Amino acid sequence: MRKNIKITEGIFPMPVLMIATYNEDGTVNVMNAAWGTMLERDEVILNLTETHKTVKNIKERKAFTISIADSRHVTEADYFGMVSGNNTPNKFEKSGLTITKSEKVDAPIINEFPICLECEFIEYTDKGLIGKVVNTSVDEQVMTNDTIDIEKVSAIAFDPYTHGYYQVTKRVGDAFKDGLKLK
Repeated sequence: MRKNIKITEGIFPMPVLMIATYNEDGTVNVMNAAWGTMLERDEVILNLTETHKTVKNIKERKAFTISIADSRHVTEADYFGMVSGNNTPNKFEKSGLTITKSEKVDAPIINEFPICLECEFIEYTDKGLIGKVVNTSVDEQVMTNDTIDIEKVSAIAFDPYTHGYYQVTKRVGDAFKDGLKLK
């Protein structure tokens, strides 16, 4: 039997993305965003309102980074989603995390998060902010045989129904192979 429920974010789990920019004074700003995905192989789209300090920074600097949040830093990731850069300009400092300036775009790479997409700003539309991925950097500690190992990444996902974060690690099948059993 099925039950109709209140409409909410129906596609889940949602990625927990750390969007990082530089403020006008060169300090770091980071926000937590679950509303983001790939638009093309080398383009991302983030559903962010223009009131976010991060969006203002992206439009000004024409660049940003997207880091995949992991279970080791769930506290910091959640904090970045709770505190606005409009009201707390030094929120990154309070996290205790560190950055390296991207060599590809005018934006910071958060060292502690294992995967980072370095992006150039393309445009802001009524559907969201679009960026071009110009580089992806990965902490070698989460790689096996020169490939990202999702179990080592320990990425987290957001469940909008319970407001929980869940670790994404267990492999349950082989894409483009398991379905062959039904051919």
